[in-house]
Amino acid sequence: MVTDNTKIVLTRDVMHKQILTVDGMATAREASAIMRSERVFSLLVKKRHAHDAWGILVVQDFVKGVLIPGFIPDDVHVYEIMTKPIITVPADMDIRYAARLLYRADIRRAPVEDKGEIVRTIYMASLTLDNELFYSNLSLPIGSNNDIS
Repeated sequence: MVTDNTKIVLTRDVMHKQILTVDGMATAREASAIMRSERVFSLLVKKRHAHDAWGILVVQDFVKGVLIPGFIPDDVHVYEIMTKPIITVPADMDIRYAARLLYRADIRRAPVEDKGEIVRTIYMASLTLDNELFYSNLSLPIGSNNDIS
């Protein structure tokens, strides 16, 4: 195994746009409308008070909590189908450890925490696709069948 001597990339270097929130009392229909209009696949569920934990609502929660059991989206509240508490990733964490954490927890995304506040979201795909380690000096078209030897 060869050790890579590239610079350390932090979670803050590859995190995505501002995270959107929803109230836990919102219905599944209301939450899905936010996701659809904002073109996102997850929402951070707001804390109810200072000692509460953050929650997260992802598209898979609609499948498991509404579609499969055959419920009506207006009758299901976000708090009934969300995941809570959530795993957060520190903004100053080396992305190698962030990737390991997401992989071991079997999650695709996690909110990024900086000084106790949720600031952005990190995606498993971002840890590689937005990482200079995987950049190349070669400029091959996407989907190219060219052999890199």
